[in-house]
Amino acid sequence: MAKDRQTEPWSALLDAGRADGRLVREAHEGPGKPKLVDPPPELHPDVLGALDRLGIQQLYSHQADAVYAAADGPTIVTTGTASGKSMCFNLPTLHVLCQQARARALYLYPTKALAQDQARALADFGLSKRVRPAIYDGDTPREARAEIRKNANVVLTNPDMLHVGILPNHGAWHDLFANLAVVVIDEAHVYRGVFGSHVANVLRRLRRIAAAYGTEPRFLLTSATIANPVELAQRLTGLHDVALIDDDGSPEPERRIAVWNPPLTDETVGARRSALGEAAELLARLVREDARTICFIKSRKAVELLSRLVKDDLSQTHPELAELVVPYRAGYTPQQRRELEGRLMRGELRAVITTDALELGIDIGALDAAVVVTFPGTVASLRQMWGRAGRSTIERRGRGLALYIAGEDALDQFFCRHPEDFLQRPVEAAILDHESPLIFRQHLLCSAHEGPLSRADAEFLGPRWEAHAEVLLSAGELRRRPRDASAHADPIDQTGRAAEHGSESGTYVPRRHGSYPAGDVSLRSASPERYDIIDVSSGELLGSTEAARAHSTVHQGAIYLHLGETYEVRELDLDRHRALVAPFSGDWYTQPKRATDTDIVRLLDRRQALGVTLSFGEVSVTDTVLAYQRKGVSDHAFRELVPLDLPPASFPTQALWFELDSGQLEDEIPLEVLLGALHATEHAQIAVLPLIAMCDRWDIGGLSTNYHPQTGAPTIFIYDGHPGGIGIARTAFARFDELCRDAHALVSECPCSSGCPSCVQSPKCGNLNEPLSKTGARVLLARMLAAGELAGEQAGEQGPIAAQRVSARRSERGASLLKA
Repeated sequence: MAKDRQTEPWSALLDAGRADGRLVREAHEGPGKPKLVDPPPELHPDVLGALDRLGIQQLYSHQADAVYAAADGPTIVTTGTASGKSMCFNLPTLHVLCQQARARALYLYPTKALAQDQARALADFGLSKRVRPAIYDGDTPREARAEIRKNANVVLTNPDMLHVGILPNHGAWHDLFANLAVVVIDEAHVYRGVFGSHVANVLRRLRRIAAAYGTEPRFLLTSATIANPVELAQRLTGLHDVALIDDDGSPEPERRIAVWNPPLTDETVGARRSALGEAAELLARLVREDARTICFIKSRKAVELLSRLVKDDLSQTHPELAELVVPYRAGYTPQQRRELEGRLMRGELRAVITTDALELGIDIGALDAAVVVTFPGTVASLRQMWGRAGRSTIERRGRGLALYIAGEDALDQFFCRHPEDFLQRPVEAAILDHESPLIFRQHLLCSAHEGPLSRADAEFLGPRWEAHAEVLLSAGELRRRPRDASAHADPIDQTGRAAEHGSESGTYVPRRHGSYPAGDVSLRSASPERYDIIDVSSGELLGSTEAARAHSTVHQGAIYLHLGETYEVRELDLDRHRALVAPFSGDWYTQPKRATDTDIVRLLDRRQALGVTLSFGEVSVTDTVLAYQRKGVSDHAFRELVPLDLPPASFPTQALWFELDSGQLEDEIPLEVLLGALHATEHAQIAVLPLIAMCDRWDIGGLSTNYHPQTGAPTIFIYDGHPGGIGIARTAFARFDELCRDAHALVSECPCSSGCPSCVQSPKCGNLNEPLSKTGARVLLARMLAAGELAGEQAGEQGPIAAQRVSARRSERGASLLKA
């Protein structure tokens, strides 16, 4: 390939990568011209005047489209990074606030930094006489909160504060709810999985409270590009007929895309040079060449380590540049965070190294290069990060650089072997399930605290809420108040709704007076049962973990990471539900050894696929942590196996499972290899599942067995790793053929001889990656795909009736399977 025709700060770097083979793929994007239109003349004159003062004579076409769509109903905007999405909701919101003096708006952001950024953007409009924005989050001084409730007509907050601080105290926010006209949900793609399932319930509670005060706010959402934006908006809000604005009118910068694979250090085991070391070298070169760069890496600890490596490299030749490289991660004080953001905006820094905290739409000024170290988990996130590149204001630079540095992980190496697929692959679908039973019931209890539950609440909580309320009634969490008592004792409930709207059987209210259920619900945990994690050296509460995960993550002797700091668990107190930890400076990490059992509770769907019987349903997973390994940080070498004595821990979830005929496999996969083949197949499928669902492999669990007592056959289970399930296994069931194709490509194309971290070895395997048969997995997956092709050919010959799906979908309540 010829060298770049024009010299860029990264030209020499890319030339070197081409020469030694580390640069495995290049692509080119842009430039694209903007589609400009005049601002809608229907906007309030004050808003049009503000645009004129800002020097904005025209809008991008999608911004104007969003203004018109917002006037008609709920809207989601999904356009590229730095495409001006905030204008899509600011303009209709400002129009309403200027038109209606008493109107209020609520802006929801997943991070504090985004709220700060948007507060500045609103102030820039210069409409202070009509628009009074205020941030209400954990950093807001208590003495300022009453003033915000009284005077602010744009409240910028986050889902956690809405959940635990605003909704349960809605009486104090009467003016907000009684005049709530607009709700803005920025970066909606963040709300997926467990977090999204919780936020979807919080938003339904918000709509319920607003209706009680007589308002029906307009919901405006923005999102990065995802496969299912309308479905996500509907699942989040519970609203229908959501308008989609996705025709991006902003100019696309010219951008060079580069896929970079660190060199092999041991071909036999597939070992490569550390992605961290490779990133440090490349970042230092970009900084020396005067490229303003942002670098994304997964963990907070990696942020600090990479920052130190780059600074050390630069200090040897350009010590003045070392001071212009900074880490940015969670855990900073509000003052530190705002100081860093200010330096970024003013262009004072040469490079910033961050987790996904800056992936989102914060305005951090002009950038030349965006470097992503290891796959961030989803193609959607990767493209959002890459979208930062090439937004430079320096005219002498015609292009940006988007650089992806692969790691050893299975997905990283999969993409390096399929760079074309990597660059062209459709973005994933965001998955959430607001009716996941454990999550839904927690918020149902919160709703009852905010106002008695009645049949009218089906509009907000869905048609099945009362069945869940009965479960809470049986558990002693709710009590039923008779209709007569509701009518006579409390003609108007605390939300202002007339008691006559109660159901025939009355209303549901909390059993315990004075309780505050929202305080017991974490929006990032699927289960209400949690273990507190306490630093014994300081007495500080570091955080918490789900009870279902406590035995494997904070067992005695476990090495635990928190905000980039390392701790060793001194004691896991099962009775008091707490883990006592102390700072740790050793050079090893731990990996638990577990025995896992799955018990099929209810079959929900079944079909024949790829020559196997494929099922989906509810299961109970039981984990027993038997021991843990100590492994070296630098070489991952085994050091010691330490036994543990812990009781089993069980949780309900959703799973897919498929059964194989061992008799038909005997010729190709000997019985002594079968379990290793099943185990390796399970690992490969879990490794590639994030390609079709926006999740992390740590959100998924699996079990493979050469005989399961309920199926009576060799069986592989793949299940949601969160209690109750959040829709991951359901997606895998629906796209099983695609899952198996990707898994086969992962295994068959890896150059290692017998399995490595880039194909069938898993960093989270409870059996410590034993036994594994890479060859057996390749044969098994190839056999399944061949069976699928044969079935397709037969269906094509015999017509669509021959491809009829065999379904065992049950009614809503379902029937329990008989245990074998």
